[in-house]
Amino acid sequence: MAAPVNSVGKPSAERPPFNSTSFQKKTRSKLISIPGTRPSVQNGQLLVSTGVTSLDYLLGGGLAVGTVLLIEEDRFDSYSRMILKYFLAEGVVCRHELFVASAQDNPDDILQELPAPILDDVAIHKPVEQPRLSCEPQDNLDAMKIAWRYQNLPKVQSALASSSRFGHYYDVSKTMEPEIRQAAKCHRFYLPEHPTQSSTTNSRMIESYSALLKSLQEVIHREGFDLSTPMSMSRNILRVGLHSLGSALWNDDLSCHDDPMHNHALTTFLYGLRALLRSSLSVAVVTVPSHLIQDRALMGNITRLCDNAIALESFKGSERETNPLYKDYHGLLHVRQVPYLNCLASQLPDHKDLAFKLKRKQFSIERLHLPPDLSETVSRVSRGELAGAVAVASACGSGTSGNKHLDF
Repeated sequence: MAAPVNSVGKPSAERPPFNSTSFQKKTRSKLISIPGTRPSVQNGQLLVSTGVTSLDYLLGGGLAVGTVLLIEEDRFDSYSRMILKYFLAEGVVCRHELFVASAQDNPDDILQELPAPILDDVAIHKPVEQPRLSCEPQDNLDAMKIAWRYQNLPKVQSALASSSRFGHYYDVSKTMEPEIRQAAKCHRFYLPEHPTQSSTTNSRMIESYSALLKSLQEVIHREGFDLSTPMSMSRNILRVGLHSLGSALWNDDLSCHDDPMHNHALTTFLYGLRALLRSSLSVAVVTVPSHLIQDRALMGNITRLCDNAIALESFKGSERETNPLYKDYHGLLHVRQVPYLNCLASQLPDHKDLAFKLKRKQFSIERLHLPPDLSETVSRVSRGELAGAVAVASACGSGTSGNKHLDF
C-alpha cells in the first residue's frame, strides 16, 4: 500500500520520535553513605559498631540503626558501664553525635572516662601458630601425652571475630584525650538539672521518663536526625546512651518494691523510645539493673520491647570467682533476644555458652570452653574438687540453659 501523499517529501527530522520499547532499566536505590556505618549483608540494614568487635559479631555484624540494645547490668555495674563507654567512644571516633542521659553520674563524668583508641597494628589478632613438627625424642614424648585420636583435631577457637574489620579498638587502661573527645558534639541529660513537673498527658509514664523522652525528641528534630529531613543535607548518626533506667534515682520504684506503683512506666518509655528511633537515624544502648527487679514477668516485657538484649553475670563476689574452671574469665554473657529486621527469621548465635573477660587493655567476649586437665602433678584431692565443680556447673547449666540464653 502506498504511503499518503502529504507524508512524501517531508524531512525525517519533523517526524515524532519513535519509542521502540516502554521498558526502562531498573536501577538499585542508592544507600545512605555515613561515616562509621555499613549495610548488613543479611538484610541490608544500616549498621554501626558497638565499639566491641566481639559484640558486633554476636549481634550479626553490628548494631542496626533505629534499634535499641538492652544491657542487663551486673551487680556492681562495672562491665555494663564499660560497654556503654565503648559504644560512646566509637561514636566519638566516627564523628557521630552523642546523647548521654544519667540520673546518678553527670554525663560529663561519663565522657571523661571514655577509653582511648589504640593503633591498628597493636590490636590485630595474630593467627594461632601451628605446632612445629620435630623428630627429636623429647618432642615425641611430649606429644604422646595426648591421646592419638585427639592429636589431629584443630584447636578450639574461642575468640569471636569476623573476616571483615568493622569498628575500632580501645585501651581501657587509658582515657581518651580531651582534644578528641571535645571534637564530637554531645547532648547531655542529667536528671537533677532537669526539674520535672506534673503532667496529665502521660499518665502511665513518670515525670523523669517523660522529660527524657521529650528532650531526646527535641534533639532529633532540631539536629536533623529525623528521616523527614531532605536528603540534600549531610546526614549523621545519633548515638543514645541511657544509663541505669529503672533504678530509684530515676524516681522509679520498679526495683524497690515487689508490687511497684509505676510498674508500667519503664515499658511505656521504651515503647515511645523505639517508635522514636524507628523514624530517625539514631541508635540507643540502655542499661537496666535487672537483678533488682523482682517481677520476672515485667522484666520479660522490658526485654521484648527492645530489639537486642544481653545480660552480664559477673563472677565478682560469687563462688565462681575462686572456681578453677572460670579462672580465665570474669563473667558470663547471656543472649536474651536477637532482632527480627527485614526478615522472617533472625540469625541466632552459633554458640550459646559465652563468657567475657577484661584483659589488661581490652574487653572481649569469647566462647566458654573448659580445657582438659593434662598435668600429671595434680593431686587426687584437687582432681576431686575439680570433678565436683564440673558436676555443679553442669547441673546449673542444665537447669537454666533453657531460659537464660534466649527468651523470646
